[in-house]
Amino acid sequence: MDDKYIAKRYRNLKPSAMAAASAISPRDDLINLTVGDPDINTDERIIKLAMEDALKGHTHYTTQRGDEELRAEIVRLYKEDYGMDIADGEIFVETAGNLAMFLALEATVDEGDEVLIIEPYYTPYPDQIEMVGGVAVGVPTSPENGFQVTPADIEAKLTPRTKAVIVNTPCNPTGVCMTIETLTGIADVAKKHDLLVIADDIYTAYCYHSKFTPIASLPGMRERTIIVNSFSKNYIMTGWRLGNLIAPPRMAQLFADINENVVFTAPSVSQRAGIYAIRLRKDIQKEAIGEFRRRVEYVAGRIKDIPGMDCMAPQGTFYVFADVRPSGLTSQQAVDALWKKAGVATLPGTAFGPSGEGFVRISCTVGMDKLKEAFDRIEKLPEFKA
Repeated sequence: MDDKYIAKRYRNLKPSAMAAASAISPRDDLINLTVGDPDINTDERIIKLAMEDALKGHTHYTTQRGDEELRAEIVRLYKEDYGMDIADGEIFVETAGNLAMFLALEATVDEGDEVLIIEPYYTPYPDQIEMVGGVAVGVPTSPENGFQVTPADIEAKLTPRTKAVIVNTPCNPTGVCMTIETLTGIADVAKKHDLLVIADDIYTAYCYHSKFTPIASLPGMRERTIIVNSFSKNYIMTGWRLGNLIAPPRMAQLFADINENVVFTAPSVSQRAGIYAIRLRKDIQKEAIGEFRRRVEYVAGRIKDIPGMDCMAPQGTFYVFADVRPSGLTSQQAVDALWKKAGVATLPGTAFGPSGEGFVRISCTVGMDKLKEAFDRIEKLPEFKA
């Protein structure tokens, strides 16, 4: 088809690094450490209860803002886990966290507005911002500072067009958990310069050394924060495509009004599954999160024994951001060597912004046997013996 039929804003849209990774040439012995999809299945109790509800008739549209029972469970979760009093009118249930983020941007960003994204950042952010007419502005961070952003880092990127900043902690791809000092610094800048904060709270259950603190819970932040949630990682429910947003009531209703023209409501059966996921979260997360913590700590230990690699101690998520600078290789050169010579697929740190140069993201979403095999191969490569 001739390009004249394609919208101008999409003519130069390129596949993301994650999409490119899915097209990696297959080989029989490939160990794929690119995918952020847990290899563990959704808990059987959630599946059975959701299917029972489907048989009882929960196969129709839900109300515009989502299943009332699910919204009530979200209210209860925030009270029990974070001491926050969330009103029902602040909640909007959406089809997956990715669409929830897009909806948050669509509802708030005008043409030419700038949205700050803290590097390294989740790959879709820049394209999502540009899709709604905004301008993505990267805020560099450094491994020497533990990839913690400072108020000075943020203020150096502010202009009269700055509208919002996206905050993701624990972070995909680095696994870094922002400290309370970091979150307070971001909040202070947001209040000082009247910025919106979009909190990408996707991996909240994966904080290994400290309790997760929502930035919206800090003084003066509720009225200027949109929370983006997903059931994919916290509840091992990637295929159910379920997420939600929390924002002031006027904004939550706007999400519903926009979404009516996109997908109307999230899948009803998935929403029923979400109810049981929240109710069973303590049991589900104890076992699953414990398994992923064992994996990332194992991988970090193996990396420490390889001269051409290094990494920070794991803090959260199921990713390890491996430092390949000791090898002298760039991110892409390291990824190429790992794939072509060891049959191990990873993602280059540069896929997550310029601050990711010199790193590769390793997703620990395969079992311990596969991780052991991957690092048995990697440690033999001459590129990483330096």
